[in-house]
Amino acid sequence: MKAIVYDRPLEYRCAELPDPEPGPGEVRLRVRSAGVCGTDAHLHRGEFSPRYPLTPGHEIAGEVESTGEGVAELAVGQRVAVNNRVSCGGCANCRRAKPAFCTRLRDHGVTRPGGFAELIVVPATACHPADDIPLDVVSFAEPVACAMHGMDILSPAPGGDVLVFGAGTTGLLLAQLLAGSGAGRVTVAAPTEAKLRLARDFGADETVVMDRRDPSAARTALRSLAPDGFDTVVDATGALPVIEQCLPLTRDGGTVFLYGMAGERERIELSPHEIFSRELTVRGSFTQAFSFDRALRVLRTGRVRTDGMITHRFGLGSFGAALDAVRDDRSCVKAVIHP
Repeated sequence: MKAIVYDRPLEYRCAELPDPEPGPGEVRLRVRSAGVCGTDAHLHRGEFSPRYPLTPGHEIAGEVESTGEGVAELAVGQRVAVNNRVSCGGCANCRRAKPAFCTRLRDHGVTRPGGFAELIVVPATACHPADDIPLDVVSFAEPVACAMHGMDILSPAPGGDVLVFGAGTTGLLLAQLLAGSGAGRVTVAAPTEAKLRLARDFGADETVVMDRRDPSAARTALRSLAPDGFDTVVDATGALPVIEQCLPLTRDGGTVFLYGMAGERERIELSPHEIFSRELTVRGSFTQAFSFDRALRVLRTGRVRTDGMITHRFGLGSFGAALDAVRDDRSCVKAVIHP
């Protein structure tokens, strides 16, 4: 089979590898679609603890090609979405219902072979049947599951005034989930009108054009919408200049929600006195947990829409172009690889 392989940061190759064989309790999938996201750009630079040799790709939709011993719940030819994070179930964090922090985590696309390959072997228990969902929609199962977990962490109050920075994949998904969970108003700020049109089509009440490199220029427009600040300000960009705008635009007693991925070594200045004196809450959300089934449900019902979000498609041989597309915050919403 063909697969993307990293032996060290910044260096990858499209390699010919032996076809993997499923062991007991495992299935072999032919990968039909694998999303490319900001995590893959970080992994390209060696961030987020990759284990080499590495085949990345953690947003995986595939078709069951063969099954290992003891697998009865899946059939050859069945389409599935893959939960790439396989926790042990027995460590202290797993026993506390925190599988994302499993100390023996197997993470396909980070520490185990991922979906930027023609074939992948995964536990049968990580596969979620999705024959009834179009392939392009199944491709969003993992990012929707992550956004769903983000909603679990945020636990927004109904009727709140919410600002979402970013109209990439995660910003658009979070905006829809927030609107569907009873937000009184959802405002999306992003760099391009094309992305903001999608946000409005998906239910955003207000949109504001904002340059990530100089987001302060949009502060006047955002302040005019919420003179006292927003109840919740969500960063779905990971861009430090944007994150620095979050506290000033949050209402006293409000919440800043950091969802976008900044680099591991990047830092910003925060005023502890401001957080203390204004009773602000700062929360973060990492990956997903117990949310794949719910993610597929909202995709099935159309409560979360993805039409128009895939803007770029590539084969394995164009992996470099896929990474370049993900770095382009003006034109790319979602890039996928079809091995």
